[in-house]
Amino acid sequence: MRILYFHQYFSTPKGSAGTRSFEMAKHLVEKGHEVTMVYTLMDMSGSVLDGAYKNGVRKGQYMGINLIEFNLQYSNRMNFVQRALVFLRYSAKSTFLVFTEKYDLIFATSTPLTAGIPGIVAKIFRPQKKFVFEVRDLWPELPKAMGVIKNPIVLQLMSWLEYFSYKAADACVGLSPGIVKGINSRLKKIKAVELIPNSCDLELFKPGKESKSIFPGLDNFHFVATFTGAHGFANGLEAALDAADYLKTTPYFEKIKLVFIGDGIRKDDLMRSAEERGLSNCIFLNPVPKEKLIQYMHASDVGLMLLANVPAFYYGTSPNKFFDYISSGLPVLNNYPGWVKDMIQTNECGVAVPPGDSQKFGEALIGLYKNKEQRFQMGQNARNLAERDFDRQVLAGKLHKLFQEVNYG
Repeated sequence: MRILYFHQYFSTPKGSAGTRSFEMAKHLVEKGHEVTMVYTLMDMSGSVLDGAYKNGVRKGQYMGINLIEFNLQYSNRMNFVQRALVFLRYSAKSTFLVFTEKYDLIFATSTPLTAGIPGIVAKIFRPQKKFVFEVRDLWPELPKAMGVIKNPIVLQLMSWLEYFSYKAADACVGLSPGIVKGINSRLKKIKAVELIPNSCDLELFKPGKESKSIFPGLDNFHFVATFTGAHGFANGLEAALDAADYLKTTPYFEKIKLVFIGDGIRKDDLMRSAEERGLSNCIFLNPVPKEKLIQYMHASDVGLMLLANVPAFYYGTSPNKFFDYISSGLPVLNNYPGWVKDMIQTNECGVAVPPGDSQKFGEALIGLYKNKEQRFQMGQNARNLAERDFDRQVLAGKLHKLFQEVNYG
């Protein structure tokens, strides 16, 4: 089978972004399929290709995956208008490939929602070709709930694009229970919608130990709670700063350190706020390639799973960082309701605190710091959950099976 795979944010383990698409594509190649990945250059993903761009395109191959890389610079620090322009340009260039590349099946993954446009166009002009659409976030529901997009015309256009992407697809994939429910509510359950959540790279993210000196200014006497990922409005990292501020009123201020690894539009403001508030217990680091991030996981005591308190997030997201944490055998401190909190509590692999309660957040950090045996057991439970329910090879096999059913009936 020849698969044309559209993912604007594609990254390999050499980059610091999520590697779900890389792992899925690699699995499909191992199954004997030809996979062509179409993506754009992103500051967090880097590039595995050398040489100059020709007419804004660079091609090559990496670990058996054919690569088509557009020279469209994207950054988490861009504002909404800047991002929208890159999204539209990527979509336009991708749509052109629908008519020039050889393929049997198109697989497009959001976000952004515009990733579905090539599939819609293909179903109109090449209806014999198959199209599977993967939904990572519900748009426009999430930006609307956050207040990022308020223009009713833009929201309506996005709603139509969402519906037609689902409608055009021969099958859909949702990354969380809430996403699957959202797709079904639009389609009235008229086609296959598979739940294939983000997953764990059990080989890369293994439990282990690393000296805490890997963090600047720290040693093995410190307790480290680490957040990895984007520093944007959706991540709600102010809650962690508030908890760090609460720790100033306790004897644990200098012992418990909060480390933030990543980048985003809010990072400068967060760093400025931490400095103004005298939060010397907060450390901000640049993004780290996935293949090196495991060292920071090994030097951490807890993984921070944080999001802004937006009800649409509760069951409508599937955060990469959570799966990296549990695969690494880290207990997780979570601060919002939903399916991630439910998993943490059911499997006893961390602690959940109410959103917006800095005291309980801080007290949870202190409790984890003081109870080493509990942390150890939670870490074991986390790894057990990763192996039992989120093995990436098993979930990649589920995606492969879906493709087989869609393409061959």
